[in-house]
Amino acid sequence: MYIHNLNPIIFDFGILSLNWYSLAYLAGILFGWWYGKKIITLINYHHKKNYNLNLFDDYITYVIISIIIGGRLGYVLFYNLNYFLSNPIEILFIWNGGMSFHGGLLGIIIATFIFSKKRDFDKLLLLDVVACVAPIGIFFGRIANFINSELYGPETSLPWSVKFIKVDELYRHPSQLYEALFEGVVLFLILMYFRNKGFLNKPGYISGLFLLFYSIFRFVIEFFRVPDEQLGLLLFDLTMGQIISFIFLLIGIYLVISKHEFRKET
Repeated sequence: MYIHNLNPIIFDFGILSLNWYSLAYLAGILFGWWYGKKIITLINYHHKKNYNLNLFDDYITYVIISIIIGGRLGYVLFYNLNYFLSNPIEILFIWNGGMSFHGGLLGIIIATFIFSKKRDFDKLLLLDVVACVAPIGIFFGRIANFINSELYGPETSLPWSVKFIKVDELYRHPSQLYEALFEGVVLFLILMYFRNKGFLNKPGYISGLFLLFYSIFRFVIEFFRVPDEQLGLLLFDLTMGQIISFIFLLIGIYLVISKHEFRKET
């Protein structure tokens, strides 16, 4: 058992401060950018392609903006719509917290379609690269959630339980670490395995695998995470995260099956 008393602020010099959540976003973007360019380079080398790395740099700008806008609007629409209808100006106050992974994912998909149309770049390939990169950002983000004492789980007596003393005196499931492990590390390794097996040569397949495995991991781990206070349990006693994950799971299954059939035909 562990007593959590970590400070979410790394340093604060008045006008200059840095918190772990901001650092997690920065680390996810920088490592993801580097890893994404590495993947594009490997595709060019092994599959005799000639994708422009400078265009990928431009694409990252689209991704960053889409994560912020999509993540915020996703939280507003999916998790706290009534509050923001009454306080619309606070939609802009992203520094107060409130981002949705699924909203950010939708933002990336939309931005990718816009970018690929303007720059004549294979949209499914870009999404596959993002899928390979995304677990890095998820890992850092969930570690930051843990440090911030947020998105924690229900009470448990398991030996690895955590008491978030900023929350209460209960020992709880560290559900943020479960997500960091499975949606971050395990998912990264799964996608790396399929990438190394040449599945990036079938655009859309890796994206389907990402949606499939992420949705399964998220759906299961949500049972070990306290539901959002303003929503509670919804349809069939599921959380909003589980409902959205189920929808993305179906999309992932469709992509994997359709691309698998395409692979057999070719």
